[in-house]
Amino acid sequence: MGQITPQPGIMDIALYQGGESKIDGANRVTKLSSNENPLGPSPAAKTAYLEAVEDLALYPTTDHRALREAIAQVNDLDADRIICGAGSDEIIAFLCNAYAGPGDEVLHTEHGFLMYAISARAAGASPVVAAEAERVSDVSALIAAMTDKTRLVFIANPNNPTGTMISAAEVERLADALPDQALLVLDGAYAEFVSDANFDAGASLVETRENVVMTRTFSKIYGLGGLRVGWGYAPRHVIDTLNRIRGPFNVSSAGLAAAQAAVLDQDYTARCRDENAKWRDWLSAQLAQIGIPSDPSHANFVLARFADEDQAVRADQWLRKGSLIVRHPMSYGLPECLRITIGDETACRAVIKFLTEFMESERA
Repeated sequence: MGQITPQPGIMDIALYQGGESKIDGANRVTKLSSNENPLGPSPAAKTAYLEAVEDLALYPTTDHRALREAIAQVNDLDADRIICGAGSDEIIAFLCNAYAGPGDEVLHTEHGFLMYAISARAAGASPVVAAEAERVSDVSALIAAMTDKTRLVFIANPNNPTGTMISAAEVERLADALPDQALLVLDGAYAEFVSDANFDAGASLVETRENVVMTRTFSKIYGLGGLRVGWGYAPRHVIDTLNRIRGPFNVSSAGLAAAQAAVLDQDYTARCRDENAKWRDWLSAQLAQIGIPSDPSHANFVLARFADEDQAVRADQWLRKGSLIVRHPMSYGLPECLRITIGDETACRAVIKFLTEFMESERA
C-alpha cells in the first residue's frame, strides 16, 4: 500500500522552534527566550479566568462580541471590523489561506516572524524575502521585491527579533506602493510596548484603505500567552472573507473572558509598559558599557550583538551556567546575536552580571 503525500510545499516547512524553557540539571531557570511578560497578566484577567471555570461545559460564543467591543473601546476602533483568533498566528494563517495559493507570493522582511513563511507555504504560496537595512525593515527593498504575483506583504513594526521599527510615513509609503492585488499586513504584536502615544500600529491606515490589515496579540504585554488569544483589524470585505474560514469556536471561553478583562485594565497595561521601558533602557545601556552593542529596541526584548556566531554561542552557554535562558535566533538569520527578553529587575541584573563575567573572560 502506498504512502499518502502532503500537498506541495508542506514538507519544505521547517518546524517552528519556540523559546527553550529547560536546562538539563537545573531545578529553576529564568526564562528570557519567549518575550513573555515577567509581571504576568492583570489580576482582573486572572479573576475572569477563574470565574470562567463554571462554564467549561458550554461552547464559547461564535461572534466574540464582548471581546471585540472591549478591544474597540480601548483602541477607538470599529468592533465590526475586528476578528479574534487563537493568537495572532491564527489570523496570519487565515490571511494566507484566504488570499494566497499556488503561484502566488507572500513577501516579508529578512528577519521577519517565522510564521509568515510557514503560513505561506502551508497555503501553497511562495515566501519571498526582502533584505533589511542593518536590521531595520527597508521599505525600498520591499517595494522592489513586489511583483504581479505578490498577494500579501507582512511587516512587523516593531519587528521581532530585532526590536527595530520604521516611521508611520514609511509604512504609508509601503501601503501606497502595493500592487492592486495585494494586502499589506501590519503585525503589531509588540505595539503596546511603543512609548510614543501617537503610535497606532497602523490602525489609521486600516480605517482609510481597503488593502491594509493590522494584527495584534494578547500574548505579550497582556501576559496571556498560555491562553492563545489574538485579533485583527481590517476592512469589512477582509473580515467577511476571514470569518468564512474561521472555526466557529476558535477562541475558548476562558481566553475570551481573560482577554476582555486584560484589555480593559489599562492601568495595569501602562504599569507593564513603564516597567518594560525602564529595564529595557537599563539593560541596553549596561550591555553597551561592557562592549555588547544592540539596536534601540521598541519591544520587550533586546537583540544583543556579538563579534560572531562562536562568541554568541559561548555567551549563551555562559548565561546558562547562571540558569538564564535567552534565544539564539539562528533560524532568523542572526547567528551572531542573542535575543534577551526584558525580565524583572532581578533577571536583568543577573543577565548583566553573567555577561560582564563572560566579556571579561573573553579579554583574558
